[in-house]
Amino acid sequence: MIGPAVRERRGIPLRAVVPNAVTALALCSGLSGVRFAIAEDWEKAIAAIMIAAVLDGMDGRIARMLKGQSRFGAELDSLSDVIAFGVSPAIIMHLWALQYWPRFGWLFALAYAVCAALRLARFNANIDVEEQPHKSAGFLTGVPAPAGAGLMLLPLYVWIATNREWDWLHDRYLVAGWAAISAFLMISSLATFSWGSIRLRRNVRFTAIVIIALVAGALVTAPWETLSVAALLYAASIPFSIASYARVKRQRAVAAPRQEPPSV
Repeated sequence: MIGPAVRERRGIPLRAVVPNAVTALALCSGLSGVRFAIAEDWEKAIAAIMIAAVLDGMDGRIARMLKGQSRFGAELDSLSDVIAFGVSPAIIMHLWALQYWPRFGWLFALAYAVCAALRLARFNANIDVEEQPHKSAGFLTGVPAPAGAGLMLLPLYVWIATNREWDWLHDRYLVAGWAAISAFLMISSLATFSWGSIRLRRNVRFTAIVIIALVAGALVTAPWETLSVAALLYAASIPFSIASYARVKRQRAVAAPRQEPPSV
């Protein structure tokens, strides 16, 4: 006699709840940045986006540690990133400066948010694609959404760091142009460094730990100056990442076996 059919288990496994909860917290934190921006509390608005970025970096690692990866979690993560690093920074910068360009300011905020969504849609579409030259070489394609949000908010960092004295940073045309650049970098096909692929040599690991500790201390004592320098350094690293990938691409072309011409 055949035993009773085993029921198919439905729903999300318990081990996947924790990383999904962290992702939901990142979404809530990013969206809270809009609430603070409406109240013109710019420091808290930026802090909310930064907390969302930290949580976004944690959820994937927690999922791998607990073996709780799921398609649901991947989709939730993308939706969270669109809101926290696409919609929220766009609205924050619109409320800060772009709203003073009534006819066109909102278009630049929309363009940034749409490009963030397009980047994440492209990322999801390429998850199962085997041929990914950038990824196989340890690079990313374009600027990731959290880094894009960090770049987008750069004028606001510097403005706060200067005790709100550099009013030229508040110029709507400058902010609109910077928003366009940030949007382009996210949807571009430029090779950018993937920090998760970096492997440190043994003789520099202690130095790296000291540098990380100093940066953490700087974030506590001088957060706006530190964020400004970090965003500028990341932007300055993009040409080097492009050159580095071009060198890897040349090395691959040399190492690839040459195909013999077909015989007549």
